[in-house]
Amino acid sequence: MEVRGIRNNNPGNLNYVGQAGAVLEPGPNARFARFPTAEAGLAALRDQLRRYILRDGIDTVAGIIGKWAPPSENNTAAYIRGVAHALGVEPDTRLGPPSPRLLTGLMNAIIRFENGQNPYGPLVARVARDASSHSLHSPDSPRIS
Repeated sequence: MEVRGIRNNNPGNLNYVGQAGAVLEPGPNARFARFPTAEAGLAALRDQLRRYILRDGIDTVAGIIGKWAPPSENNTAAYIRGVAHALGVEPDTRLGPPSPRLLTGLMNAIIRFENGQNPYGPLVARVARDASSHSLHSPDSPRIS
């Protein structure tokens, strides 16, 4: 059986909060969003990272992953170390604006940590590049995580 994030087309394992096009995953422990396509799930992951960086001013791996995967549910310290290593930065290094290169690196690292694999190949970079054509939601919009 496929892992939950891949099965739900939600490689970032984003909680369901009424995202456009998403539904609540089925099952007794349902809490994550299920997207209609892998591309839609990747776009939701990208957009949440952009919100953290641009709207919330969270621009370090430690800050992003600390919010993404709180210690009450995750081994956040290991997650931070893994993502920082994948990006080749220290956990508290300021990452700068959400460029396609940065988003691709963050997305790939999060996907691997969340799912133990990353079956998406070049689709991740393509979705990350599409970020420039999407604006952030207003501060009133539902948060994805």
